[in-house]
Amino acid sequence: METMELKALIRQGSGKGPARRLRSAGMIPAVFYGSGAEAVSLSVGARDMLKLLREREESLFVKLKIDEGGKEAEHLSMIKEIQVSPTGDGILHVDFYEIRMDHELTIDVPIHLVGQPVGLIDGGELYHLKRELKISGLPSLLPEYVEVDVSGLKIGDSVKVGDIPLVKGIEALDAADIAIASVAATRAAEVVEEAAEEAAASEPEVVGKKAEEGEA
Repeated sequence: METMELKALIRQGSGKGPARRLRSAGMIPAVFYGSGAEAVSLSVGARDMLKLLREREESLFVKLKIDEGGKEAEHLSMIKEIQVSPTGDGILHVDFYEIRMDHELTIDVPIHLVGQPVGLIDGGELYHLKRELKISGLPSLLPEYVEVDVSGLKIGDSVKVGDIPLVKGIEALDAADIAIASVAATRAAEVVEEAAEEAAASEPEVVGKKAEEGEA
């Protein structure tokens, strides 16, 4: 999984006043924490944070380079939460969660569909029903996304969570019977089929014709 670097400073003070002053100076209040670790108040550059968000993949590890009074410490993390202003024009706060390479991690990764279902040729339509998969495993094994091949799907077929092949050491935590994607007949095709069935049902039944011809 891709890792990007982000510089951070130890933040002094808390509350709305210091946070506003930080943001006015082009910085964003942040916090770094982990399982069993004491939370550390940080600040990161607003421009650096926005650049990271623009360049990041769907899932991303962040190597925080924290300046601790002239001494730099590196901590592997992931973005846990981003608070955005109500107007959507700025980031108010960022939470970074510590990643330990020897501890399993649970994350949601995007599901990418690949291939063209054969059912589309017969007039079907592909429905992408679930777009993220919850998985667990060691950080070094976690993928940025999972691919699901839908090329073999016919009309009426579906692919479920249990059908996704995952590498050894990675476990899917979503129920195996949850549908990821399916191919169904389009509404236009259904209307034509319904009309044909109605026409066949309303067609008058011819009785006695063969008997009459045999008598002639």
